[in-house]
Amino acid sequence: MAKTSSVVLPPFADPLLAWYDRNKRDLPWRENPTPYRVWVSEIMLQQTRVEAVKPYYFRFLAALPTVHALAACPPDTLHKLWEGLGYYSRVRNLQRAAELICRDYGGELPRDPEILKKLPGIGSYTAGAIASFAYGVPAPAVDGNVLRVLARLLADRRDVTDPRVKADYEAAVAAALPTDRPGDYNQALIEVGATVCGPNTSPACAACPLVGVCRAHAEGVEDELPYRAKKKTRKIEKRTVLLVSDGTRYLIHRRPTSGLLADLWEFPAIAGHASTAEVAAYMKELGLPLRFITEGKRAKHIFTHLEWEMSSYRIDTDFSRLATDSPLLRDERGDLTPSPAGDWMLATPSEIHEVYPLPSAFSAFLSEIGGEPPC
Repeated sequence: MAKTSSVVLPPFADPLLAWYDRNKRDLPWRENPTPYRVWVSEIMLQQTRVEAVKPYYFRFLAALPTVHALAACPPDTLHKLWEGLGYYSRVRNLQRAAELICRDYGGELPRDPEILKKLPGIGSYTAGAIASFAYGVPAPAVDGNVLRVLARLLADRRDVTDPRVKADYEAAVAAALPTDRPGDYNQALIEVGATVCGPNTSPACAACPLVGVCRAHAEGVEDELPYRAKKKTRKIEKRTVLLVSDGTRYLIHRRPTSGLLADLWEFPAIAGHASTAEVAAYMKELGLPLRFITEGKRAKHIFTHLEWEMSSYRIDTDFSRLATDSPLLRDERGDLTPSPAGDWMLATPSEIHEVYPLPSAFSAFLSEIGGEPPC
């Protein structure tokens, strides 16, 4: 049964679509909008600027042009292709969904948004985008841009972060979708929100195709909307990052398979802002000699609900003098080798830049190790 909405949208499809035809941006995922291309772009665009996404989108599709290629991609390669976009759980969900699509749907994304929503990482907006943009299915696609536009259009003072408000807007859009151009209608609303009725700035009402039916503009309250409840205070964690090297290779560590930045590589780190004595004690725990230590740069990285304040040390060591009781294992040549869990590795700067996916939280320290990142 279709959901009903407590609000009804005025009939603005004709002027909205005419404006969209004249003003829509030339975006790569709008060319040949196959279900796979739309899906990849929408996952990348979540909380990432359009211009920032473009090079990642081209690189990703060149390496993984099909659902089957995505499903079969090795995890480290997949993470490396995603490196710089953040939110790595999204690309892991992308691959899990690809595996299910290959197993259950012959490698073709379903056209039914209700089926799409059952796949990992696909919510109501992404399901509506795939269904309407790629298949022409009349399904609503309500993202943050559309929430903002509709809150102003309706002079709605409810909290747009409330899931009930979003569900209300989805039902209103679904009832208003034109059967001949549902995908363009959705994209036109998104385009208005992205280019005219934008966030964190006064809307350019004079250029808006909906200004004649916008209640917030008529009441002079467009700058007061949309309303959002205050976010919780972000937690701050202090960390000490260790750039441990013998002059050729660096010690890197794989993070746990669940939780923040799961399964990605990182430079070893100690909780808190450690002293040189604490760093020396940590090196002893690893069974590595500490030949020289110098204080390095400081950096900050902000996650959605967490902030890392990082200090660092550059440490010179000799990996060939690994202690016999070290948690780091040797191979038959006496060199460091990954543990059975694969959680330690020695890598050259070029390997770190090109092979092992380090999250952007550590990007401030990549310039400290030398080598050149890939173009």
